[in-house]
Amino acid sequence: MKWTYSCPHCKAMLNPQDAIILVAGYKDRVWLVGLHPEPGEYEVFVPPDVKVTSGDRWSFACPVCSVDLVTDFSNDLCAVDIHSDDEDHRVFFSRIAGEQATFVISAEGLRSKHGKDVDAYEQETAQMKYLL
Repeated sequence: MKWTYSCPHCKAMLNPQDAIILVAGYKDRVWLVGLHPEPGEYEVFVPPDVKVTSGDRWSFACPVCSVDLVTDFSNDLCAVDIHSDDEDHRVFFSRIAGEQATFVISAEGLRSKHGKDVDAYEQETAQMKYLL
């Protein structure tokens, strides 16, 4: 299945190839990073000199419009839009390094959840919505 990811703010395509390209930052440094496009796969492509330490809270922004992708209801979740099989969804993912929590939301509600840490976001799932 082919997923097309886009920024929820400017609608720019975020995965021109095989990874979702985002601006990521930690402390005072910023890089372009790639995220695996399949929900539930947690491979992250970072520059060789970047060390990812579990528990660090990273920032993620659109590489086109530079808008921060953090959600307004959780400081630990970011969101991007996804289009697959003629359906539109919103994907929420944890921005805590090492944490595995991804949620795919459709207009009808929670479509799927992935990762060993999804239960930590039980309260937030009630606030996740995707407005088409």
